[in-house]
Amino acid sequence: MKNRKYRALISSDWSECLSPSGPFDVVSFTYPNLEPDIEKIFRAYTGNVIPLSEAYRQIAALLPQPITEAQMDNYLDECFSTYQGVANLIKWCNKRDIFFMINSTGMQGYFQRAFSKGRLPVVPVISANPAIKFKENKNINCEWHDLTETQDKPLNTAKLMQSLGLMPGRVIIIGDSGGDGPHFEWGSKTGAMLIGSMTKWSLMKYCSEKEIKINLHFGPCYEKGEVRNEKLEKYIDFNNLIPKIEAVLF
Repeated sequence: MKNRKYRALISSDWSECLSPSGPFDVVSFTYPNLEPDIEKIFRAYTGNVIPLSEAYRQIAALLPQPITEAQMDNYLDECFSTYQGVANLIKWCNKRDIFFMINSTGMQGYFQRAFSKGRLPVVPVISANPAIKFKENKNINCEWHDLTETQDKPLNTAKLMQSLGLMPGRVIIIGDSGGDGPHFEWGSKTGAMLIGSMTKWSLMKYCSEKEIKINLHFGPCYEKGEVRNEKLEKYIDFNNLIPKIEAVLF
């Protein structure tokens, strides 16, 4: 990252945005009996009913013991997935001097192990929740930023934008749910491009109430109460997002 000149920054959510998985799926996978409670907690915070810190507090209270590295690895071996073309999009950004940052309410330990196991191209910065994290792999060149509330997303993006010497017009924000609302609100005020990926009603509601314009919708947009169409989402190819980014940045 140092001594390299970047022409733009993409700050993207991960869960149900670049990947069909949710941030707490490792808990449901490890303890299947907790899945109904985990789903309720997840929907409550993405709908801005409870803060992210409260969601993690409630989940920690349900766990008989903290998630271990071995349990995270088991989950990744069985369940890790992204939408089509996500890895290629990340690699393309690196080749074109576009800084790709994952800005997720998910767990740092998830990304630590995904990188270590070669499941995902390493990105230079991860902004994620430190509730679950493991011993750092010194062979992985990644900078970690703590994200304990959804309001930390814009703070971490702004800090990185400034450190890279970029103007807001050279920033693209990608998100899917109401948990990305504060990020989109900051982006709207500063002039960033806003992309809704697999856009949920909770994000559209947040943006409508705040008079925020989403510049581009990629993949399906869900109405209130509509169930995710996972069969359709499997056919969404992020390689098709590349020309849309090119049109804005080049």
